[in-house]
Amino acid sequence: MIRFGLMLLVRRSLRQHALSSTVTVASVALAAGLTMAVFAINRQTYDAFTGGEAGFDAVLGARGSQLQLVLNTVFHLETSPGNIPWSMYEEIAANPRVELAIPYAVGDSYQGYRIVGTLPDIFTKFQYRAGTTFRVRPGGRIFTVDSHEAVIGEYAARKLGLRVGDTFRPYHGFAVDPKNQHKDEFAVVGVLEPTNSPSDRVIWIPIEGIYRMSGHVLRGTGQIYRPKPGEDIPAEAREVSAVMLKFSNPAAGFTLDQQVNRQGKTATLAWPVATVMAQLFDRIGWVSRILTMVAYLVVVVAAGSVLASIYNTMNERRREFAILRALGARRATVFSAIVLEATTITAMGALCGFVVYAAILGAAFLIVREQTGVVLDAFRFDPALLLTPLGMMAMGAVAGLVPAFKAYRTDVASNLTSIS
Repeated sequence: MIRFGLMLLVRRSLRQHALSSTVTVASVALAAGLTMAVFAINRQTYDAFTGGEAGFDAVLGARGSQLQLVLNTVFHLETSPGNIPWSMYEEIAANPRVELAIPYAVGDSYQGYRIVGTLPDIFTKFQYRAGTTFRVRPGGRIFTVDSHEAVIGEYAARKLGLRVGDTFRPYHGFAVDPKNQHKDEFAVVGVLEPTNSPSDRVIWIPIEGIYRMSGHVLRGTGQIYRPKPGEDIPAEAREVSAVMLKFSNPAAGFTLDQQVNRQGKTATLAWPVATVMAQLFDRIGWVSRILTMVAYLVVVVAAGSVLASIYNTMNERRREFAILRALGARRATVFSAIVLEATTITAMGALCGFVVYAAILGAAFLIVREQTGVVLDAFRFDPALLLTPLGMMAMGAVAGLVPAFKAYRTDVASNLTSIS
């Protein structure tokens, strides 16, 4: 009976003060949604970049930053730190500790999407996820080694409107400048099935096509070499931007790290990829901390709005509480009604917060995929989705204590005096 009476009081109060209650619920919803989104997005992006299945164990490239090398080749961001001679690719590919070595040649693009020159092995031998290779959609095929053909990632093909049979002309660099557009025309022979990875944003062409593209020169020998039509390119003149590596066993990474990074002076081995990417989040961790502080501040403001909403109605409710007391309601009952009302408002706001959370996550989903190709999981459970609503309800109950104490001390006699 008491519980029923309390709920009736809360329901009546919410109905009488619908406008202020609605505004308070909205502020709580914004706070809850923002808090859940900040924690969930931070965790998902960190896991996607540092714990996701890159498919490769390490990247061999020019001497320089390991982070730049990984961003450029695994996530197809950043610029290339430079090139290494083809002989270095052949040497690492012949190493018994290396299970798979695939060369990349980068530096060109089309309408903002990266072009990567490589070998057909990327489609036949490389597994971007354990047991899963790239698959070309029906009606398409893999490019041949010595052709002006291209295979396009699903996202890039959709955004560019390219299909099998279409042609395009690449740009030198990553800016869309007609002055830097190559004369060479490449035909689309295949579109990949979606992988939900950065590879969906890539245009793949034969590495031979990169070498022979108009305006390109090779400096593998230290001298400028210009490929001529119908003439084989000497191995010593070739160069690659990076070599993507898959090791035969985990111990291989330690050995090659010693040989390349500590004893060598001409190349860099970015290994392991997850550890290298963790360095990026260590550097920009302050951004995450600021966002978290903002989320907490919004929670505090929401708690304050709950307190203010209920407290501001106390003067007009004193007579109501006095009547309840005169009818036999205990002080504890009045106190509990106020705390329950505050908790109910925050509970309603926390539930509505999931709508705010979904909207923020949806926007983040589109932005992250557009910029990096990484896909966030909209249905992934995060502890923040449970802890935030519970925390908001607890904070709401605490915020209700102040007006509850005020109601608790309501004097029956003075508030029942007739007003004339």
